[in-house]
Amino acid sequence: MSELRQDITTKEWVIVAPERGKRPQGRSKAKAAAADELPDRDAECPFCPGNESKTPTEVFRIPNPDKPSDWSVRVIPNRFAALVPEGDTTRKEEGPFFRKMIGYGIHEVIIDSPSHNTPLALMPYEQVERVLTAYQERYNVIKKDREINHITIFKNVGWTAGTSLAHPHSQLVATPIMTIYYHRKFDVALDYYADMGRCLYCDLIKYNLEKGRNRVIAETAEFIVVHPYASRVPYETWIFPKMHCASFGLFPDTYFTELAQVLKDVAFCLYQALDNPDYNLVIDSTTTHDEDDPYYHWHIRIIPRLSTIAGFEMGSGIYITPARPEDTAEHMKQVAGSCPDDMCIAFSK
Repeated sequence: MSELRQDITTKEWVIVAPERGKRPQGRSKAKAAAADELPDRDAECPFCPGNESKTPTEVFRIPNPDKPSDWSVRVIPNRFAALVPEGDTTRKEEGPFFRKMIGYGIHEVIIDSPSHNTPLALMPYEQVERVLTAYQERYNVIKKDREINHITIFKNVGWTAGTSLAHPHSQLVATPIMTIYYHRKFDVALDYYADMGRCLYCDLIKYNLEKGRNRVIAETAEFIVVHPYASRVPYETWIFPKMHCASFGLFPDTYFTELAQVLKDVAFCLYQALDNPDYNLVIDSTTTHDEDDPYYHWHIRIIPRLSTIAGFEMGSGIYITPARPEDTAEHMKQVAGSCPDDMCIAFSK
């Protein structure tokens, strides 16, 4: 029997309908190439070492620890930027119903690795930690622009997730506006704090650890990994720091070694469980103007692209998922348990 479940962090409803997973499919989706189907370096790829002249001038790099003249992570302006840091953010009215402003903002690409064919799921833990370090470094530099209100760091993995280049990379988009989605998340969290005097996410973490264990995939000293109660898509995964911190930019980097282990292990389990799926990864953080707020709690969301957003979702705003998060969490734990001892070290075996 299907269920309607509400996401307590947004007040949105999701339909959990396992029977939908049994529908006949006319053809399978094109999949992203596996690592062993790609070269380690592509002479035509602008993100590969030796092709640095094909990209805009870098704004940040982390050197290769074994050869400092080379890079291990590189950050560049997006050549095809959605927004540019030029002009101002003055709103202009065009009649009573139309408002616009110049496309002010910042759009950068984080090249995750020199290797063309090593996705996040297969990277060494140390390289994932360098990627996280680059994320935070750019976040903290860009937030100093007082015109910027919100910074989104994300990864599109695979063609159905929106990527245009196979080389592992992430993106950062900083905007002077806040989207309706985040406005709702912040409002819900603020209302809860006003009512209860506590952080909604801290309470949610505590409840999951005490009574929602069937959706908890992994727990480490400082992090918890869950499939949310009202997952919008199968295998949607959230990674929470246990320590309250509203802003990713203020999160102590001393925990990045552990976070890198957790993030890589989750990506690897999804890679194994779902045969190298396309997915989106997003870092949810508070606004740049309210980093010390007591009501929000930064976290990472991973959204596999296993189903298509169709007419009902587009028309109603209600997602339909064909899998129960309790079942997908159990599958992830089984995959983690079958890994060799030197892999999935963040998961208790």
